[in-house]
Amino acid sequence: MRRQVKGEAVKRELLPGTSPELLKALHLLTRDGDLNADSLRKLKQVNHLVRLLEPALDDVLTRFGDPVLVDCGAGKGTLGFVLHELFLGPAGKGTLLAVESREDLARAAESLARRLGYGRIRFQAAELERAELPPRVHLVTALHACDTATDDALLLAIRHGADHVAVVPCCQAEVARQLERAEGPSPLLAPLFEHPWHRREFGSHLTNVVRALALQAHGYRVTVTELAGWEHSLKNELILGKKVRARDAAAQARLDALLAAAGVRPKLVRALAG
Repeated sequence: MRRQVKGEAVKRELLPGTSPELLKALHLLTRDGDLNADSLRKLKQVNHLVRLLEPALDDVLTRFGDPVLVDCGAGKGTLGFVLHELFLGPAGKGTLLAVESREDLARAAESLARRLGYGRIRFQAAELERAELPPRVHLVTALHACDTATDDALLLAIRHGADHVAVVPCCQAEVARQLERAEGPSPLLAPLFEHPWHRREFGSHLTNVVRALALQAHGYRVTVTELAGWEHSLKNELILGKKVRARDAAAQARLDALLAAAGVRPKLVRALAG
């Protein structure tokens, strides 16, 4: 993989409409306009996600007068800034609420948004479950929200009736811990997580299978795909959901059967049941 991208080659890494000035402000481009290896990996991930989000963004911007987008675990706000520049700004409509628990990051990102004149993005320093959000949101995203933070993003999407949801899960440990002390798992499944290494890997996979089924049970058509090449990120699974019906009883039945066979109840399942 290239360690650095310089000069004219940088333009080939940018989405049409993305300004080098924004990427410099986000410290993805150097002062000279170059991309180092870490920034290139980050930009590749964001750009791939933006491309995959484009149909959802076009949908909500077409159908709603002032759609609300929520970026969960927004960090420095890179995804939100790019979405503002490429979609919300040109459309002249919509609001992106970027929620980040680390107050210093949220405060710095809010200051940058004001400095750039990006009026359709707002940053909120809060844990996701305590964030102040409107009752109805239209698109929910979460890029590399760790462990159960991805569950919080999915729960937000379901409870707020989001038309679209896109999450890229990160490290996942909750289900692996539950598998270690699972009571009465199916004899057919038990060998899949007998050893600690397998328990970690199987637990991560099972977590995302449960998330996809939970979305389906709540009326979403789900696509699970790769975000970008493995050379750009090892946390590479993208779960996309589009709301198409109220509920899906068959998907709920499959989810219940899987949970019973594995002997686990992840946070998302517990929260939805509560």
